[in-house]
Amino acid sequence: MAHPSHADTGAAASDGGFGVYVHWPFCLAKCPYCDFNSHVRREAPDQGRFLAAYRREIAHMRALTGPKRADTVFFGGGTPSLMAPRTVAGILEAINEAWPLAPDAEITLEANPTSVEAARFHGYRAAGVNRVSLGVQALNDAELKNLGRMHTVDEALAAVAIARSAFERVSFDLIYARPRQTPEAWARELRRALEEGCEHLSLYQLTIEPGTPFERLYGAGRLILPDDDLSRALWDVTQEVTTAAGLPAYEISNHARPGAEARHNLVYWRYGTYAGIGPGAHGRIEVQGERRATYVERLPDAWLEAVERQGHGIVTDEPLSRPEQADEMLLMGLRLKEGVDLERYARRAGRPLADAPIAALAEAGLVTRAGPRLMVTAEGFPVLNAVIAALADD
Repeated sequence: MAHPSHADTGAAASDGGFGVYVHWPFCLAKCPYCDFNSHVRREAPDQGRFLAAYRREIAHMRALTGPKRADTVFFGGGTPSLMAPRTVAGILEAINEAWPLAPDAEITLEANPTSVEAARFHGYRAAGVNRVSLGVQALNDAELKNLGRMHTVDEALAAVAIARSAFERVSFDLIYARPRQTPEAWARELRRALEEGCEHLSLYQLTIEPGTPFERLYGAGRLILPDDDLSRALWDVTQEVTTAAGLPAYEISNHARPGAEARHNLVYWRYGTYAGIGPGAHGRIEVQGERRATYVERLPDAWLEAVERQGHGIVTDEPLSRPEQADEMLLMGLRLKEGVDLERYARRAGRPLADAPIAALAEAGLVTRAGPRLMVTAEGFPVLNAVIAALADD
């Protein structure tokens, strides 16, 4: 199956494409660093009832967007691998009825690498999933325990092997810049991950999110993160090791073999449109030519009741102004190595991006231009937030 590379300048790159995000909000346990919309239940949810609700919300979103072809589908969470394969199959059937899936549509499911969930992988493949993203997070048992993970390194690697037997495309996540982590230890761990031969890695620096147990520990001085110099050294090691292995960064935290980029995430970063389905899902859809931001009720039971009552759980549906769209395009697009098409930006914003901040950032070696594209340099990526702020404040 052919997949466009991140350097693709065809239709999908120019308009961003259209994807469908499906949120499954349940987890077996809450990780202490996580601020995602995830909920732990003593009793398993009624998947038949939830499937019926997903079907209704998909039909409602289809009525808003009108006819479209879905290029990608992403099951995120929570822990989507707690869904029965028949639930996944039912949701995909509803999506295909609403927005016919492209012949080469990328259909991704996030999974935790426990043995129970890994056994379901072949069922997901039969349901239509063709890509899996595993939340491995660390290849060190003590660190996994510190991160609140429920699997061991051996279980994680066994799940990777099962995933590779079931799916053409496999990605997994790791978290680095953990307490007391050295560049040398991270390089060893990263090389071990690359030995698995997967086509894609998502590598995230540990951040302290508001409202999490890690925030409380950090505030109490019981969780010490690397300082700026060490964080930069860990970043540099990440780029060196992945590039040498043939998985260079195509986005600030994502690395892939050429052609194996996460196409669904490219919809976000290229400022395409996407329908957000399920508790807490965000969306960016076009309704009669107007770009709108949607947000769905985040509490699972409240969402379920809303959908059963009115056909959807949308709590926010707002038009985005041109300046808001321009800021979002910069925020998302400059995360990519390919950068932002300034001509497309100007059409979206109603005006070109000012030359002065671009010139100042280029003089500092933080951005560069190639034709109509503005790209962040290798020196600029570690200070990306400052680069975006300088451009957005013009």
